[in-house]
Formats: sequence, structure tokens, C-alpha cells
Amino acid sequence: MEKLVEETPTNDKTLTDDTIYIDVDTLKNFIRDVFIKLEVPEGHAEIIADVLITSDLRGIDSHGIQRCKMYYDRIKKGIYDPKTKIKIIRDDVTTAVLDGNNGMGHVIAYLAMRLAIDKAKKYGLGAVAVRNSSHFGIAGYYSLMAIKEGMIGFVTTNTRPSVPPTFGAEPMLGTNPLTYGAPTDESFPFLLDCATSIIQRGKVEVYNRLHKPLPQGVIISNNGNSKTDPEVVLNKLGNRSAALLPLGGIGEDTSGHKGYGYATFAEILSSALQDGVYLKDTAGVIEDGQERLKVGHFFLVINIQNFIPTERFQEITGNIMRGLRSSKKAPGKEKIYTAGEKEYYSELERRNTGIPINKSIQKDIKLMQKELGLNSYDFSF
Repeated sequence: MEKLVEETPTNDKTLTDDTIYIDVDTLKNFIRDVFIKLEVPEGHAEIIADVLITSDLRGIDSHGIQRCKMYYDRIKKGIYDPKTKIKIIRDDVTTAVLDGNNGMGHVIAYLAMRLAIDKAKKYGLGAVAVRNSSHFGIAGYYSLMAIKEGMIGFVTTNTRPSVPPTFGAEPMLGTNPLTYGAPTDESFPFLLDCATSIIQRGKVEVYNRLHKPLPQGVIISNNGNSKTDPEVVLNKLGNRSAALLPLGGIGEDTSGHKGYGYATFAEILSSALQDGVYLKDTAGVIEDGQERLKVGHFFLVINIQNFIPTERFQEITGNIMRGLRSSKKAPGKEKIYTAGEKEYYSELERRNTGIPINKSIQKDIKLMQKELGLNSYDFSF
């Protein structure tokens, strides 16, 4: 097996001069206590905190503690029900359909993936479709659940409309991730966790917090012009006058139709199997005078042992990854990475250094701490 380098690749765009670091356990406990104060049951709050801290550990800062205030606001507004009540619509041998009843997406997704894993353990395959759920954090968390059981995990979800169809300018599809993961014989698995758009809304929020311009060619306004001011983009996304471009970009010359097609398939898996909301309705619906932000999810687990001994699968998968990393490098490049590798390095580093918290997130933490009376935490800001 190839020896891994010790240092974490440095590509952290979230660091500023006023960034501080919070110990992983302290931050996770704070996130958990925020949700407990919001009347989320303790066991469910533990799940949510673990999903968010896993995102931060893996360097996916757009979906970790940064998103805590968003959930906080939505619970207080009544958009999400803090007491998640899942209804089983169908439960067959290898498949199930669940209704999340507008509860906490992290909890709904965790329990849905657990059900898919249990079915795969028994029957070789497990697939669960979910409707009436909410934002569930990083999709990769749930693929990792399957990987830890020695299985293959596939996860997708639809999200609020922010991506136009090819040759269109109106946001119709979400950033709709397609997430795949598999165990290997290395210290880290293969895990591809990414949106079907070039950039996702959470990354725009990161740029906005840091007051940094967005790259050219990732976002267009409804007149087709590129936009780079993140604050302007967030406002325009809110009123649907801007859109995040799909993987491949504008038109077909750079294969934007491929990202569009992948996003559409994610939309189908996240709505059609479970009779859930889709396209514009993911932007919000009103029920009994209450706004709801509903989305759907789809989880698939494959039990490797039903095909080949797990150890042999892991060896072959590891060989593929090592073969890719040892291939000829482009001029000026020192290393080739495989999916999930940088996230592994990030976790190694952040467990030692803590989670970087920029000035904007510090303000969110202090606000939540004050309003919820979480006075036992003595942060250095």
C-alpha cells in the first residue's frame, strides 16, 4: 500500500486574519446543545451535530457550523418541526418509502439510510425513498454510513431551485448532489460528494462571509451575464433572477447539458419514486398558513459480499485509486488525488488544530449562545 503523506493539502479558502479555532468536541457539543434548546430530542440533536461536525472536519465548510444558524432560524420560524415524526408509507423486502413530515432532514436521512443498510445486510440491496424532508447537510455523511458497514452507498437529494436547464436562464433544478462511496483497503474510502452544479449555494455563502468575489462563469443573471458579487448573487438567487450553472457551464460546447442531465436524474429519484415535491415547489409551499421547505431524498446500499468477498473488492478498489495517483502528472503538479483523499487529510489536521471559525460565524455563534442561554461555553471571541 502506498504510504500517505503526513501533511494536509492547504487549500482552505475560509481562513482570514480574524479566524479562530474551536476544539472539535467543544464545537460539536455546542451544536448539539443549540438544537436541544430548540426542543429537538437529545438523540436527534446528537445526529444533527455529528452530521455538521463531520462536514467541518472534512473541510466542507459550506455545510458545517456555517449552516447551524440557518437551521436555527427555520426552526424558530416554524418551517421545520424540531420533533421529527417519520411515517412509513411502504416497506417491502428491499425497498421502502418514508414521509419525513417536515422534520429535521439530518435525522430523517440518518434513519432512512440505516433502514437501507439493514435491508442490504439481509437481502444484498436496500433502497429507500423519502418525501417531505428538509435540508440534510452533506450527502456524503450518509454514504459514509454504508462504507463503515463495508458496503457501497449512493445518496441523492433535490434542493431549492437554483440551476437552469441548458439554454435556459430561469432556476428550475436544485444543486442536486449525486454522491457515491465505496470502501477500500486504504486508510480512507473512495467518496465522491459533490453537487451537479459548478458551485453550490453554500459555497456562495462562504464567499459572502469572507467578502470575496466569486469566480467568473459559475453564475448567470436572467439576462445571461456572469455575476461575481456573492451578496448580489444570494439576493438574486432568492428572487430567482440569477442561477448557478450546471457542471459543464453554459450551453453544450463545454458539456453543460451533462450537468443538467445529472441534476434532472437526481430530481427524478428525489421526487417521482416517493410522490414528493419537485422543481419550483422545492422553493417553498404554504400549508395551513405555514411556509414549508420540502425536499426528497433517495438512498441506495449495495452489499458487496453478495457479489464478491469484501476484502477482494477493497483490494481492487484500492489498486484503482493507487494506479490513478501514480499515473503521470501534469507539468508543475506534484500530486494526483482520488475522491475522498483530501477530506481524509483535512480530518486528520482539524482533529488536532480544531475547526476554523471566521468572524461572520463567530457572530452567529454568539447570537445563538446569548438567545439560548448557553452560558457554560467560554469562547475566545
